Amino acid sequence: MTFQAFLDYLLLEKHYSKLTVKAYEKDLNDFLKFLSETYQTHDMQSVNYPEIRNWIVSLVDKEISNRTINRKISALNSYYKFQLKLGDIKANPLSKHRALKTSKKIQIPFSEAEVATVLDDLDFDDSFEGIRNKLIIELFYSTGIRRIELIEITLNRIDLSNKTLKVLGKRNKERIIPLLDSVTESINRYLEVRNTLENITDGNVLFLTQKGVKIYETLVYRIINEYFSLASSKVKKSPHILRHSFATHLLNQGADLNAVKELLGHSSLAATQVYTHNSIAELKNVYLKAHPRGQKK
Repeated sequence: MTFQAFLDYLLLEKHYSKLTVKAYEKDLNDFLKFLSETYQTHDMQSVNYPEIRNWIVSLVDKEISNRTINRKISALNSYYKFQLKLGDIKANPLSKHRALKTSKKIQIPFSEAEVATVLDDLDFDDSFEGIRNKLIIELFYSTGIRRIELIEITLNRIDLSNKTLKVLGKRNKERIIPLLDSVTESINRYLEVRNTLENITDGNVLFLTQKGVKIYETLVYRIINEYFSLASSKVKKSPHILRHSFATHLLNQGADLNAVKELLGHSSLAATQVYTHNSIAELKNVYLKAHPRGQKK
């Protein structure tokens, strides 16, 4: 069976990213495989909740996390809502399903000192990769963009004269982010060495590998992990933690929550408020210093 109509709907009408659509397709195929192996059927239209519940049980038995299971069920629920909309089914078998409980993931941002160590103290050589890697870290920390957003930056979205960057975010929402003077200087330096590459196959893409092709997700993760492993003992060192650090440090310095929301490309303020939890220590510090009764005599 094919899910192409549903996948086209997600991509073209809902404006989901290609990576998200690919993940949905995998989750649906995983469920289809379960139906085939357990019930010897490929008919997803006649599925009832007990079959889905048995799939959930099988996933739990495989020690797959509740968060991942919820994501898979969410994909399946979206598919059945689409089928209901088309009139191919009379009821959504997941209409009364409740998501599995998940523990809140604690994202510990890098400290300002750790970021400063990476950008100011570590040695980035003058090779193409050294210059590119430092710019990648600078862009993550100075703009708060997502990993996929960084990978998809094209040359025509950079306005060096106005020091701005156009970012195409989730669901094709575009936002404009200001660039620091230091970052525009780094971009100019990177473009100089980029132009010396031979056999460039992705000419409009900003970030390339040494071979002239567009960089990929695992490479970006490896770059962040490698450099921050030299400056931080935190367990998780990823592009998302840098995005997390960007938001947390701005809020610590008194930035407006709505402004941070716009910079991050969040659709709701609730998503941005997650980062305020990391600012509690800073808020306590400001509070104790500012409140008349909090100052030590």
